[in-house]
Amino acid sequence: MSQSVRRAARIVDSIALRPASVSELAEEFGVHRSTMFREVQSLEEVGYLRKRKNGEYVLGLHLIALAHQASDSLDLREIAHDRLVKLHRTVGNTLHLAALVDHSIVYVDKVEDTSGVRMYSRIGSPARPYCSGVGKAILAELSASDRDAVLRDAVWEPFTAKTLTTRPELDAELERVAARGWAVDDGEFEDFVNCVAVPIYGPAGVVGALSNTAIRMAADLNALRAHLPLLQSVAREISAELGGA
Repeated sequence: MSQSVRRAARIVDSIALRPASVSELAEEFGVHRSTMFREVQSLEEVGYLRKRKNGEYVLGLHLIALAHQASDSLDLREIAHDRLVKLHRTVGNTLHLAALVDHSIVYVDKVEDTSGVRMYSRIGSPARPYCSGVGKAILAELSASDRDAVLRDAVWEPFTAKTLTTRPELDAELERVAARGWAVDDGEFEDFVNCVAVPIYGPAGVVGALSNTAIRMAADLNALRAHLPLLQSVAREISAELGGA
């Protein structure tokens, strides 16, 4: 029975990569065609596979619905928190975790700087998408329409001399962010604060971002970039548990 269950899981994994017929699956798994037919028929009955008119099998609607339910039930903060605490022991700076919620970017977790300097951010409060590291890390990974939705109500307030205050300026910066895979806030909201941020992915694309933030006197951008590989590694771990890239 366990062998059959394992093979059924592998059949689903295979069909997720490409549609296949019973004969193709039988050859791939080295079993008789009648044996494979019984397996895919069982998977079809429970909604995990669906047969096309040409005889090929694809993922079934029930399996897709289960995947969406599992994705919705995952809590980004719950998955990430212990990793943030562990990362904080190494970097020492303030770590922010932000999530894309509908068309807003919201701080969902935060581990404070050991220096005792408190940041403006609060868990549950929105991040300003055009002048925050987490905001730009997320925006850079969105489609044009989703980016428009997030920025629809932006006021473009010039908080500092470095704040990007027009959409063309921001779009040019987001192209650079997308190309390199990480974003910065170089004193764009508060001139004495800077950060480096990386995106976090779920099954359907970007779902949030993780940032390493410090006052400039404690750690400038060069010092924060030194920890970028660690930040990216943690973001990949979180993304993997979420089922993302």
